[in-house]
Parts: sequence; C-alpha cells; structure tokens
Amino acid sequence: MKICLFGSSLVSSYWNGAATYYRGMLKAIAAFGHDITFFEPDAFQRQQHRDIEDPPWAKVVVYPPTPDGWQEALTTAASRADLLIKASGVGIFDAELEKAVIEVPCQAVRIYWDVDAPATLDAMSCDPKHHLRQAIPRYDLVLTYGGGDAVVGAYRAAGARDCVPIYNALDTETHHPAPPNPTYAGDLGLLANRLPDREQRIDDFFLNVARGMPSRRFVLGGSGWDTKEVPHNVRKVGHVGTGDHNAFFGSSLATLNVNRASMARYGFSPPTRIFEAIGAGACLITDDWAGIETFLEPDHEVLVASSGTEVAQHLNALTAEMAYAFATRAKDRILANHTYRHRAHQFNQLFLEGSKIEAAE
Repeated sequence: MKICLFGSSLVSSYWNGAATYYRGMLKAIAAFGHDITFFEPDAFQRQQHRDIEDPPWAKVVVYPPTPDGWQEALTTAASRADLLIKASGVGIFDAELEKAVIEVPCQAVRIYWDVDAPATLDAMSCDPKHHLRQAIPRYDLVLTYGGGDAVVGAYRAAGARDCVPIYNALDTETHHPAPPNPTYAGDLGLLANRLPDREQRIDDFFLNVARGMPSRRFVLGGSGWDTKEVPHNVRKVGHVGTGDHNAFFGSSLATLNVNRASMARYGFSPPTRIFEAIGAGACLITDDWAGIETFLEPDHEVLVASSGTEVAQHLNALTAEMAYAFATRAKDRILANHTYRHRAHQFNQLFLEGSKIEAAE
C-alpha cells in the first residue's frame, strides 16, 4: 500500500512528543513492504532541531507553513495514496487539513489518526461548533494511540464509522540500555515538555516531592521549563533529543511518568515515554491511571503512585537492586507484548485482512 500521512514531524522531537510513536509505528509498518510518505510543515523550528535524518523507510516531505503549502502537499498526497491519513496535532492548519482530507478527490481510504484523543474529545465536547463534529463521520476510520473503551465509545458516539486504538509501544532498535551520563544522574528523573494540562500534575508528583526530599537529587528534562522556579535539588537539563533519551532514562535510580490530566482521566493512555524508559532499562514510577495493568503489573513491573506522597514513599523504599529487578521484569513484559512489531501486525491485519479498503472502493 501507498500510505501518505500528515503529522507534526517525523524527523524532529522538538516540542513534538509524538515523534517516537510516528517513528516506531511507521518503521514497523514499512517492514511489511508498504510505501510511506510523511508530510510535515516547516514550523515551530522543528527543522532546525532535527533528531534524525530522513529515514530509509519513509519519504519525508516538508511543506511551507502557508495555505498554498498545505494545499499543494495534500494534492500530491491524494494523487498517490491508498491510505490518506491526517494525524491530530500537526500544529498549523489542522482544521483546514482535517476538513480538506475528506473533500479532496481521490480513491484512498481516509483515516483520522488521533495521537491525543482525550484532548481532542474534550475539545469537541466543549464546542458544539467544533469542525470535527461534522468531519469525523466522513472519515472511513479513526485510529488512536490510546484511550481504551472510553475513547472508542466517545468517538463512535461522535459519529465515527469505527475507532481502533493502536497503542504506543517499544522500538527495540532505538530504545535500549546505554551508558549512564553524569548530566542526567539523580535519584528520580522526569522527561516531559511543559504543557498547561500537565504542569500542575508535575508540580504535585515531582516538584513538590523534591521540596520534601532536599537530600535527594531530581532531574527535569524537556522544553519550556527554563522560566519555571524549581527547588534547589532539581536540575533542569532542557530539551533532550531522542539520541540522548536512553542515557537520560538509564542515569537515575528511577524514572517518573506523569500523564496529562485528560489522559489520566480517560485511562488506557500509556505515553511514549513509558516504553522508551523501559526499553532503556529504567525502573518506572508512574502516576495512577485506569488500565495500567493492561501493559504492566503494578508492584511487580511498575511502581504506581496516586499522589506525590506515594512517589516519595516509593523513592524512599527503592534500592538499586530493587530498581534493577523492576526494570528487568518490565522489559520482559514489554518485549513479549508491546513492541511496534506487535502494533504494525495489528495495523496490517486491519487493512489487509479486513474490509476497510474494499469498502471504500
């Protein structure tokens, strides 16, 4: 199949948490022999902060961040695609693209791939005139990278013909143990960009924990934190490119995951960072959210905290030997069930063994 996908960026993780998902999914899908073209705008300085060169498994088309730019890119995509995919959160001209993908003349199956379904559904529910209310029923399929039954039900209630979650996973070629880096060394590390609906939770689960544990060392990576006041024992390291993720996750006693508020509320939304960290051999502490046992067993493969107080309790009790045991068990579980090879097989079955393409022709 010829697959054309409009997304935020494949080649840059700068202010782009979906990069790991795109790379892992598309590389594994390409291994089935599919021809992939990724269309991304030249926006938000992402081209100046590339993490990778254009990969051999996908053609990357960078289009100007203008009306003519996206329209010409869409015309090109429509002329060649068997699957024409618009991902959420491109960041510029999203509404225009989401409406145009279902209008452009072509024979392709049209897919809306939501990489932040909780946020999208919340936005739709708060705005009776939201453009996706009219657009979603006209897509052949909605894919999401999480959300479970709650997201599937919400999308079907919004008129989606069908909605299928394809969860985040581990790319074993990219995320694996690496030598520790003193820059990232500490007792607890957190890698997360500063976003409005996650900042309060990071205050609660990370920064307030650091304030209460002045003798322990905390490391905060990600974009946007330069103006944030933090305790003296928190070291801010700024944007961490994907090439340094393995070292970041492998340099602290434990790594913390903090879901965005909407993702925690819907549940069944493990972010890319969980799989990256486990692939790199990290002991993971995560905030509590419904469905975590689908991916990792609490108190055996992952430590779960419903508050900052519980994060501190886990950290106080954790030894290097315990951390290694948690990390080993977690990685065994992920390798057995949650790699992008597993996800790509699901994708392939959906389109080659199902009736999606035939139904659209």
